Amino acid sequence: MKKKDLEKYKKNLLERRRELMKTAESMKEQGMGFEQADLPDEVDLAATEWGQAMNLRLRDRELVLWKKINKALEKIEKGTFGVCERCGEDISVKRLEARPVAEMCIKCKEELEKIEKGYAE
Repeated sequence: MKKKDLEKYKKNLLERRRELMKTAESMKEQGMGFEQADLPDEVDLAATEWGQAMNLRLRDRELVLWKKINKALEKIEKGTFGVCERCGEDISVKRLEARPVAEMCIKCKEELEKIEKGYAE
């Protein structure tokens, strides 16, 4: 892959990581705690608990994305960015444009998903 292209991916990944950090900071400032006495009825309590559960799920997803971004940045430094971890072939530019944290080419990813789907059934 060309150095110019790698720099573009690196810039995009670093920007996405900064956005995740801003989101995490703003969620931290909002806080996760609440006083049950502040909530007048069970509906308010249920809505608040549901909101907290959603925030925690979002944080989990963001943590996974954070790790994938860091892994992609490490691959850029090592010179292995854009190479499928399963077959060793290059990952298509279209795939990397859509998902710069992609670890596999589309063919290998589809094969893996078919296998995973078989286990789920």
